[in-house]
Amino acid sequence: MKTSPFLLGSALLAGAPAYAQTSTVLHSPSVAPAVEIPRVTEPPRLAWFVEQAGGPGASAGAPISDFRQREPGDGIAVSQATTVYLSYDDASLYVVFVCRDDPANVRANVARREAIGDDDQVIVYLDTFHDRHHAYFFAANPRGVQQDGIVTEGQDWDLSFDAVWSSEGRVTDSGYVVRLAIPFRSLRFANDTAQTWGIALGRTIQRGNEEAYWPHLTKRVKGFVPQFGALQGLARISAGRNVQVNPYSMAAQARVFDEDVAAHHTERDQRVGLDAKLVLRDAFTLDATVNPDFSQVETDDPQVTVNRRFETFFPEKRPFFLENAGYYQTPVDLFFSRRIVDPGAGLRLSGKTGRWAVAALAINDRAASSDSATGPDAWIGAVRVQRELGKESTVGFLVTDREFRTSAKADRMFSADGRWRAGDHWSVAAQVMRSETDRTDRTHGSGWGVLGDVSYDSRSFDYAGKYQDLAPTFDAPLGFVSRIGYRRTEHTVEYTFRPKNRPVVKYGPHLKVNVYWDRQTGRLLDREITGEFRVEFRANTNVEMARVEAFELFDGVPFHPYTTAAKFSTSWLRWLGVEASYLWGTAVNHDPAASLLPTLERAREAEGGLTIRPTPRLRFEQALTYGELRTSGGFRLVRERQLRSKLDYQFSPRLSLRAIVDWGASDADTTRVEADAQERDWGADVLVTYLVHPGTALYVGYTDSFENLVVLPGGLVRKSGDRTMSTARQLFVKVNYLWRF
Repeated sequence: MKTSPFLLGSALLAGAPAYAQTSTVLHSPSVAPAVEIPRVTEPPRLAWFVEQAGGPGASAGAPISDFRQREPGDGIAVSQATTVYLSYDDASLYVVFVCRDDPANVRANVARREAIGDDDQVIVYLDTFHDRHHAYFFAANPRGVQQDGIVTEGQDWDLSFDAVWSSEGRVTDSGYVVRLAIPFRSLRFANDTAQTWGIALGRTIQRGNEEAYWPHLTKRVKGFVPQFGALQGLARISAGRNVQVNPYSMAAQARVFDEDVAAHHTERDQRVGLDAKLVLRDAFTLDATVNPDFSQVETDDPQVTVNRRFETFFPEKRPFFLENAGYYQTPVDLFFSRRIVDPGAGLRLSGKTGRWAVAALAINDRAASSDSATGPDAWIGAVRVQRELGKESTVGFLVTDREFRTSAKADRMFSADGRWRAGDHWSVAAQVMRSETDRTDRTHGSGWGVLGDVSYDSRSFDYAGKYQDLAPTFDAPLGFVSRIGYRRTEHTVEYTFRPKNRPVVKYGPHLKVNVYWDRQTGRLLDREITGEFRVEFRANTNVEMARVEAFELFDGVPFHPYTTAAKFSTSWLRWLGVEASYLWGTAVNHDPAASLLPTLERAREAEGGLTIRPTPRLRFEQALTYGELRTSGGFRLVRERQLRSKLDYQFSPRLSLRAIVDWGASDADTTRVEADAQERDWGADVLVTYLVHPGTALYVGYTDSFENLVVLPGGLVRKSGDRTMSTARQLFVKVNYLWRF
């Protein structure tokens, strides 16, 4: 990898104003650099930075250029010169990235919002409460396509966050330039006259697996947000009067096949709803909704579900639940909003003041249960309170409640959790939970659960240990808890080697041990020992081999399944991405036919993916999933195949076309497996989107699904050999518009 010849004194920077960083970057996590940001009278323009003659001018902002790698090096200067200019006015924060590079090597596509994972990127992180725990991030590729989200220490990154902000980018003869303008009304921050925020600036260069940041965010110590620099100089800023009203309207007509009457019928649906938002003192958000928008225009990605012992997880995509979703997250997921099936009206409050973070939700569910004893209608509430302790430790409480309106049925959950940082490498998390259930027969049930988690992170060595205990009577109907009545311990160890200046970026072994015991008898239920070896090359090319040795007690019968796996992925070429995995070994038949016991059989599972970008606007994806069980003699018990073809074309930053064709098939030996002998289906999904910004969009979609069904004389419905019967055809139009006052 060569170092860019462009330095701070290049022609582009010759006319830069004399704003200076208030401290010099020291490559030590204990020293946080700071930058003083100027207030400008005129927002910076992209043209100032694209046109090299004369430099960017006096209103460019405070320059930052000392970017240091996090990957593949640690503290090494960024391979391609990068300078960022920061400024603000009464309405917005402005961030302009000037990135030097060979334009022939820049990876940039005209894509739909959020779909920039394969592109070069620039990114700004803002810890607006300076709590060293939460941060917004705003990213864009070299053409200005946006992605945003929230980072919370100890949690997965929340990519569901969507804000209204603007970005533009241009590839130039010497690299590219990106301008971000982030309105203060899209952020939440303390209501103080003078502000100090945490800030980090980043650049990703895909072909070299390179991530570089200012300030230096090292992996030698634990934590990401705590290492941010300080953004100083923000004064007299406010979101101002911040009222948002977001009405929507949706009209759909569907032709659906009803197997009970063996006939098609037409369904029409017209929905009008309204979401409203009021920002209180810049830090708290009060949301109200009537008949909220829960029409899902994105489809779930296909997953192999054949012979699965526990529930398959599908992420939440409905808009009302996405904002501040991380506030409700605890080590054990006790509030999984997808459990709320058909809400009608709701209210939500969330925000932060000082060291306190608060979130509360009340909503009704018109389809909470199909049990005739309870009725479908229920009211659901959740309250989450979290308190910071010291610089990077927290303690929190969560209460959830579901009350059925027509019966005595009620489900309540109480939880306390904490996370403590110990030194530069260790962190400890713990959670105590109790469920309370009032049943329809007037009886009462309860159950306890506990969890303890300890982790050690460094640049080369990582360790995570977990202990979990859930009583057989523990019940979390609003959470995602796949099993109960066990004690569990899990240990993960990983060591990473990082050779210098080689095609191999890093490699190393990974060992994981996961054991479950019966909580009452102490009997071993499950044990899984996994050994992996991973190699990461440049240009996001990865190779992985794994071996799993397991013990499984199912229906009282002990089994010893094993699996060998090979995985490969690469985006070496700008226009091509490939992913493939193959697993083989043995697995338990979890769905034996009636009167048969479960057995250990031969198993195979394969997944493959191909992404082709023939032009910057066109993206084609082909995905395949396959899973099967066979006897030791080679006779097939069950097989599932799924094939998805997906095409995205971006006519402009706002207008896009998406077309998906899904094909699925499953076969089973019904004498040995409890399943349909043959299922065949396929479907088409076309969606045209005109997205101005989150909250303002027009969708026009058409879907059609076909299955291998046939209607016999007398109205009997049977499986056939052809998937030619349309079972669900729909045309819909949806429009929503965001007003901000």
